[in-house]
Amino acid sequence: MSELSSESSGACILHRPDSAQIEIVSFAASSEVTDYQVAMQQANKIAESKLEEHMLLSWYDRDRDFESPQHSSECHAESAIPGYVDYGIYHGACLKVDFEQGRFVFFYRSFD
Repeated sequence: MSELSSESSGACILHRPDSAQIEIVSFAASSEVTDYQVAMQQANKIAESKLEEHMLLSWYDRDRDFESPQHSSECHAESAIPGYVDYGIYHGACLKVDFEQGRFVFFYRSFD
């Protein structure tokens, strides 16, 4: 069976990706995280401490409703899985840093 199928609505239906191998670091509400830039700086520090050499694969900023890669959720219009999550997992993410239950989310992979 293919991982990707199409329905008459034109939306892609994806199967739930396996995120069992991803370490998740979550942070509750904090007055220190005022915007995306601050959250990204903190997430990068966490990635450096846990992965040493790493690469940011995908991210989401709920305050601005903006994601990277851009438009990755367009194919996920009827899916419970946002495109930035799917992209991160299928491109080898091993670390997810989540601020305030999805306000800012970052997926990283290691170069090891």
